[in-house]
Amino acid sequence: MAAASAFHRPILPHIPISTYPFPSRSKRRQAITRGFTLRAALGSDARREEVVIVGAGIAGLATALSLHRLGVRSIVLEQGESLRTGGTSLTLFKNGWRVLDAIGVGDELRSQFLPIQGMVMRSEDGRELRSFMFEEEAPGQEVRAVERRLLLETLASRLPSNAISFSSRLKKIEKHGTDETLLELENGSKILAKIVIGCDGVRSPVAKWMGFSEPKYVGHCAFRGLAFYPEGHPFKQKVNYIYGRGLRAGFVPVSTTKVYWFICFNSPTPGPRITDPALLKKEAIMLVSSWPQDLLDAIQKTPDDIVIKTPLVDRWLWPGLSPPASTNKVVVVGDAWHPMTPNLGQGACCALEDAIILSRKLTGAIKNGPQSIDEALRDYSLERWTRVFPLTIRANLVGTLLQWDNPAVCAFRNNIIIPKLVRLGPFLEHTNFECELLDPVASV
Repeated sequence: MAAASAFHRPILPHIPISTYPFPSRSKRRQAITRGFTLRAALGSDARREEVVIVGAGIAGLATALSLHRLGVRSIVLEQGESLRTGGTSLTLFKNGWRVLDAIGVGDELRSQFLPIQGMVMRSEDGRELRSFMFEEEAPGQEVRAVERRLLLETLASRLPSNAISFSSRLKKIEKHGTDETLLELENGSKILAKIVIGCDGVRSPVAKWMGFSEPKYVGHCAFRGLAFYPEGHPFKQKVNYIYGRGLRAGFVPVSTTKVYWFICFNSPTPGPRITDPALLKKEAIMLVSSWPQDLLDAIQKTPDDIVIKTPLVDRWLWPGLSPPASTNKVVVVGDAWHPMTPNLGQGACCALEDAIILSRKLTGAIKNGPQSIDEALRDYSLERWTRVFPLTIRANLVGTLLQWDNPAVCAFRNNIIIPKLVRLGPFLEHTNFECELLDPVASV
């Protein structure tokens, strides 16, 4: 009896097929068509990734390394065939070094670059206007000029061997359902990512897709270079600033044989793009041809191919008007979100801060599902906005003041403001930033 009941099926009353909640034939056909279209769009080579970082610059590599140390695997898409090690140097202040310590590369980098002990300000005729020692004016400050190439190589060396995908230029980005983003690359491959982190620089395609405006030109350009002194340079371990009318320059020792220098000049437009490095160097020398000889020597000792010229830009993140830093599990970091002028030396430092804060928030959220991820990204956006928006404005205003070209105003700056009113301690308060070490754990 028991065996027979196993095959027993109850007799149901007859119900017309049209009353069942089945989709109509036309809707079924539409669903099938959408399925075929989606499979065609994704292609057979589409792969799924938990976290995809677009861009292997400072922000991208620092984010990847922070996540890696917290046990979260990510893949970094870099459009170049190798790390973008061009460029010259950048200055890292205390807040940047705190992040590098937290992600485990601080001491390795410190061993390669000189600690900067103070600052000297001069006029274009060489007259000293003011001199500071960091230990006296801002105790605990740490300043070093760092070669961009070595910083990138150090960050990349701590990642798993397959963490960076080179020759992976982003062609298209679009949402796929509610929990994934489809990334299509120039080489034809496709990636479905749960989380996309845009670290792709000032002209970020990810930021553009999210609705951010183009960065705005601020009215001045900069030449930068890295001088070589094979027998050793003669400079003290200080930042040297020189101020003129609508023109300023500076240099700082990087190591015992290298010196980073810059020239910032007013220009109504960015001007034509110049690709001949010898011509760039010639233009830089012409701008400061009558300025102190130590600056001119540094420019002369710079190989032509290590002189660059860039228009300075920024983006102000107005509350209620600018898009948030994240939407639909896509988030932007560093210059992709908040490009700022270099007048405070905080572009790279803030990108490093972004990286570690975002990584901490994401790590716990990933284990708790999509809703937790959205909350973590919103928290990151709100927390970092209050930090980077005021700094962006401050950097812009400082640059505007330093680029004065009115003779009377410049005389007031050189004779009153710099010698008698400038205080280094309050000026560097924005470098106060603390973060805990990221203890390495096994990746998941």
